[in-house]
Amino acid sequence: MATLIRGKLSNKLSNAATAVSNKSQAKVSGMFARMGFQAATDEEGLGFAACDDLDYDHRQGMQMDIMTSDEAGGEGEGDAGGQDGDSHYQRDGTGPPRSSSKEVGPNGELSEDRPKITAWEAGWNVTNAIQGMFVLGLPYAILHGGYLGLFLIIFAAVVCCYTGKILIACLYEENEDGQLVRVRDSYVDIANACCAPRFPSLGGHVVNVAQIIELVMTCILYVVVSGNLMYNSFPNMPISQKSWAIIATVALLPCAFLKNLKAVSKFSLLCTLAHFVINVLVIAYCLSRARDWAWDKVKFYIDVKKFPISIGIIVFSYTSQIFLPSLEGNMNKPSEFHCMMKWTHIAACILKGLFALVAYLTWADETKEVITDNLPPGIRAVVNLFLVAKALLSYPLPFFAAVEVLEKSFFSEQENTYFPDCYGGDGRLKSWGLTLRCTLVVFTLLMAIYVPHFALLMGLTGSLTGAGLCFLLPSIFHLKLLWRKLQWHQVFFDVSIFVIGGICSISGFIHSMEGLIEAFKYNIEE
Repeated sequence: MATLIRGKLSNKLSNAATAVSNKSQAKVSGMFARMGFQAATDEEGLGFAACDDLDYDHRQGMQMDIMTSDEAGGEGEGDAGGQDGDSHYQRDGTGPPRSSSKEVGPNGELSEDRPKITAWEAGWNVTNAIQGMFVLGLPYAILHGGYLGLFLIIFAAVVCCYTGKILIACLYEENEDGQLVRVRDSYVDIANACCAPRFPSLGGHVVNVAQIIELVMTCILYVVVSGNLMYNSFPNMPISQKSWAIIATVALLPCAFLKNLKAVSKFSLLCTLAHFVINVLVIAYCLSRARDWAWDKVKFYIDVKKFPISIGIIVFSYTSQIFLPSLEGNMNKPSEFHCMMKWTHIAACILKGLFALVAYLTWADETKEVITDNLPPGIRAVVNLFLVAKALLSYPLPFFAAVEVLEKSFFSEQENTYFPDCYGGDGRLKSWGLTLRCTLVVFTLLMAIYVPHFALLMGLTGSLTGAGLCFLLPSIFHLKLLWRKLQWHQVFFDVSIFVIGGICSISGFIHSMEGLIEAFKYNIEE
């Protein structure tokens, strides 16, 4: 009897100490979140809303979501397993479990205790995701689409804003009292719910595959743009674009040994501000040549062979849906999510449209894939060096997220994985884990060498994963999960988005692949 009492008392004290420690660490995570470090870079497609604390949370066995379960200790806690949510937040089920449902208060606040962010901070995350480095390819889209390309920039903003809202609606269900309850936590949870009960994990696998493709393609794009910018900044040096890509990859090899992203994340806000300054400089230079603008070059025509690629470029520049469920779950007032989505996408639409049009009017038919390559040599070198630094500092984030997804899917102690865990009992990376990371870095280099075309790769990614994650899947999920509650105009919008997104995705994918195959053959022969 005395032994039982001592055991229970020990469990109580251990649970209390763990709760205090978790809450103190949550305050630190919340401080970093409010300082903007969670908005690590701009266009990683997934947003990486809390990527600076991601690896730290996994290694230390705690999460940003702190449960108010101080009294739920004892034997029950040891049996609680992890959920298969977004791999950004939970890789192997370690640490406190996430809640399966969250009730919304009368004013739209979440009832559980967690580090919260305001609507402005959430908007900053979304803005960084859709206003990033890859807007430099938008003038090239106008080159092949004219005014139709401008219309597509507006149309993509409207559609992505709408699909972001309906994706969040899929997280909630009504309880017996008619109140909305958050029963899902991630994009993966929504996908699995749509495929249940016949294929309960199929949807999650589809989303994870799309996520891996988008992350790896983002890494490849960073290497391609680094080689492109350096080659065009120093054209007189006897170094080819491929050689510059190799040099950039050598600088990126330490990413294979990363254990956390704290050091990298500290530069994220600075990189974002630097990129904003660069955009302002490009626009200022274009405005200084306003007298020479070629308005007659902007026409109502499309290049049938290349415009589908432009569609992929534009769609890729708006991808943010994959991280929206996690972002909305961390807002102190989720009821403000819709308003936040509206003003962020309106701002993105205006700024992207103006940037693309002004840059194209300045250089017209001479517009290049990366618009900074059109700048005069002196300004170009300075601007491109800043952009290369930003690309290299941004690379670790999608790289690390891709590694997380691969490790969770294939390398863990769980029954549904194929290989053993990449980490030992002491937390050290095993040999096959290091091999996986080095292989991924080398793969991004090989793709950048044999297909060094920024626009083609960006168009392919936007047509394949961008259209799928932003257009096709949200509309399908919305129809499947909320069919009985939808009004006729919502059904019409969802079906229309699915059809239009499917056409754009197929056409863009076909034309992008044709261009990539030709480029690959050319580089092989060379």
